[in-house]
Amino acid sequence: MPNYFRTNIQSMLGYAPGEQPQGGGFIKLNTNENPYPPSPAVGTAVHEALARGLQKYPDPMAGAFCRQASELLGVPPNWILAGNGSDDILTIVTRALVGEGQRLRQPYPSYILYRTLAELQGAKCEDVPFEPDWSLPKSFGQAADDLKLVFLANPNSPSGTVLPPEAVLELAERLPCPLLVDEAYADFAESNCIDLVAKSEKIMVSRTLSKSYALAGLRFGYLVAQPQLIEQFVKVKDSYNCDALSIAAATAAIADQTWLAETRAKILATRGRLAAALRNLGFIGPNSQANFVWAIHRSRSVRPIYEELKAQRILVRYMAYPGWSDGLRITVGTDAEIETCVQRLREIV
Repeated sequence: MPNYFRTNIQSMLGYAPGEQPQGGGFIKLNTNENPYPPSPAVGTAVHEALARGLQKYPDPMAGAFCRQASELLGVPPNWILAGNGSDDILTIVTRALVGEGQRLRQPYPSYILYRTLAELQGAKCEDVPFEPDWSLPKSFGQAADDLKLVFLANPNSPSGTVLPPEAVLELAERLPCPLLVDEAYADFAESNCIDLVAKSEKIMVSRTLSKSYALAGLRFGYLVAQPQLIEQFVKVKDSYNCDALSIAAATAAIADQTWLAETRAKILATRGRLAAALRNLGFIGPNSQANFVWAIHRSRSVRPIYEELKAQRILVRYMAYPGWSDGLRITVGTDAEIETCVQRLREIV
């Protein structure tokens, strides 16, 4: 290949999303999608947006969404930045804060996109391993001259574990740089860090509507941060990073908190049954506060289990981390999907 590309681009592997089969017939438990349809209000909002027409550009700041989210979260609208999924938010923040040769820190294992974002910048990605109980060592908050950004998935993927808000605040106070708390799964957890944003300029919180609001196919996320930070991030984002349909749908989705509460309750109940069934089959893993569970088997390799499930058209996520045990991350599907998955697992193990 001609040497057209930057050296860091040529040497990086790139982010590999979970399998997305385009044909039917799969029980899909590999990418933490919500198994239920979104709020009916979403469809109504999209139809109304279509009726208004798509020939003009959308609101570049997604003002309608920010005002609705402001009421829900208890922060001013100018503390919110909308994005094309929370991955867009993570990209904006990384581009704005981390330069070539500088350092981005993440816990390990965690969301594998963080490393990709560092590599795109030509930056260093520092992995700080979790303790065996999925707590963070003191070194995670250690200062370094070239440290410009710290990512903390909370709840974490693949473990589903959570660092409590008081520990997050203490961590931010020790760090010399901003801390982005990635709360993609926070609606399934017992706590969140939104209130910390007002307590520390360093703390930012990202959210997505892909998981709890069942809008993975739409692509919408947002950042909550103090306005002096939002002002700088706006300079980095694409001019129109959210389209008119996604703004309308996302605004309608977060307005329907009754739907969210009912859907969340169903997912948490199914999560509990899945975790109990896995323990009975010899799997171990931490208690999850997300819409998935992390499973390692006491006596068997999990890779063949993943492959056998896939052969039977049940997709779960096999994840292997060098220096850490591999495992299966299993999304909480419907009761029927989980019942079928557990039955197949029972036959395999």
